[in-house]
Amino acid sequence: MQKRRLGRTDLSIAPLVLGGNVFGWTADEKTSFDLLDRFVAGGLNAIDTADAYSRWVPGNKGGESETIIGNWMKDRGNRDKVVVITKVGSDMGQGHKDLSAAYIEKAVEASLKRLRTDVIDLYLSHWPDPATPYEETLGAYEKLLAKGKVRHIGCSNLDAGQLRAALDVASLRSLPRYEVLQPEYNLYDRSSFDGPLRDLCVAEDIGVITYFSLAKGFLSGKYRSEADLGQSERGEGVSSYLNARGMRILAALDAISAKHSAKQAEVALAWAIARPGVTAPIASATKASQMDSLIKAASLKLTADDMAELDKASD
Repeated sequence: MQKRRLGRTDLSIAPLVLGGNVFGWTADEKTSFDLLDRFVAGGLNAIDTADAYSRWVPGNKGGESETIIGNWMKDRGNRDKVVVITKVGSDMGQGHKDLSAAYIEKAVEASLKRLRTDVIDLYLSHWPDPATPYEETLGAYEKLLAKGKVRHIGCSNLDAGQLRAALDVASLRSLPRYEVLQPEYNLYDRSSFDGPLRDLCVAEDIGVITYFSLAKGFLSGKYRSEADLGQSERGEGVSSYLNARGMRILAALDAISAKHSAKQAEVALAWAIARPGVTAPIASATKASQMDSLIKAASLKLTADDMAELDKASD
């Protein structure tokens, strides 16, 4: 599968990243191992997770996803074949988002232990932390990079102004800069990335891996009415998409998926892969058929007319 360079890093990834948020939530360890095996066999190589996955599940405390991924890599002996992306800064019981140097130093060791590895390929600031200056956070990352505990750093959920400020601090203080951004972006939710944020990423050669790339599952086409929301544990998060614009987008996906003999989710992901400034969308799977679909999406080529039709539907 054709790989893409992730910004200015030396990481080359397939044009679709596997989301690890479901591991330890809607996929137990055995199911997760099977999915990960299928993922690698299909030519994909980058996995996105976070220390907080899946703390929201009753009985979980966070770190479940990292633990499953770590156990899988150890069992399969394939750490060198996988690009591991994880995140820091979410509330893990401390009561607030935290990108302080002291917290990062402690959190990275916990992630490394759960992942059963000596180095994290890409370490992301999960959320903005208004209480901590960029200089302190980037300084902490500088030490981790120097020690070889992380290979590259990035950020998630920053807007154009925040990312510009972080880049300026890195330049002014001769600190490592964020090389990758993880924004929310999909065929329905476009406004926060399209425009100044995308322009900044393109201008600065920042890699972009998008989350909620299927709009919480809405772009799979399986949610078309309130009655459909009970199909999965994530269904309630889809209700805001059940409007005229959402239905217009689904109609365009239906038409183009029929044309390519593909699934709606595959077309939606192929659209994201083809968008300017996007290195790869992130998407998750909980069963083999969904994983096979993700693999197909990574090589599906849409025409210029397809892209224009989808863009028009999402206006």
